[in-house]
Amino acid sequence: QVRLVESGGGLVQAGGSLRLSCAASGFIANINAMGWYRQAPGKQRELVAVITDGGSTNYADSVKGRFTISRDNAKNTVYLQMNSLKPEDTAVYYCNLDKTVGLGRMAYWGQGTQVTVSS
Repeated sequence: QVRLVESGGGLVQAGGSLRLSCAASGFIANINAMGWYRQAPGKQRELVAVITDGGSTNYADSVKGRFTISRDNAKNTVYLQMNSLKPEDTAVYYCNLDKTVGLGRMAYWGQGTQVTVSS
């Protein structure tokens, strides 16, 4: 099994910064990508940023230029550096891990960490 543990959420004023961390443990071979999603109240979960095993990154348009995803393979940890935060960034942020299992793929999720940006 795979376990994802997130940390780093909290309350910050608009314009501030936070860094989220997600540590993966368990059977974490054959990882395709790790990423961050978020879900605001009353809205669907959306992709924020993803980083592939090869190091390629992709971001939601709403966070480009403000958020940076990175990973430390030695620590099996992915980070999300969030700068210039806006009230609309307020959401529960979830870590995601996508891996190959047999002939298919499976997605694993963390428990989520709350990010609240005050205006």
